Amino acid sequence: MTAIHIEREHTLGLQAARQVARQWAEKAQAKFGLEWRCEEGAARDLVHFSGNGLRGTLAVTERLFGIDAQLGFLAAAFKDKIAAEIVKNLDQLIGDRPA
Repeated sequence: MTAIHIEREHTLGLQAARQVARQWAEKAQAKFGLEWRCEEGAARDLVHFSGNGLRGTLAVTERLFGIDAQLGFLAAAFKDKIAAEIVKNLDQLIGDRPA
């Protein structure tokens, strides 16, 4: 399997970052058909997502978003495009929020 790892620092705080993570997951579900579920923790949340040859987690902390994803055989051919789309969507959501 082919891996994607993306990290983005932010200054949103945990509560606002949780909202961004959920928005990201909802967009991924609507656009790519990914299923997702969220595990909330005291200092970190994990959003698990999967579907269409892609599975992984979005880790959310007070200061960081971290995405680790595994691409299946067919999706691996589109790794660069998939990674760019993930980054674009996450950066857009982070940028839409006041710091």
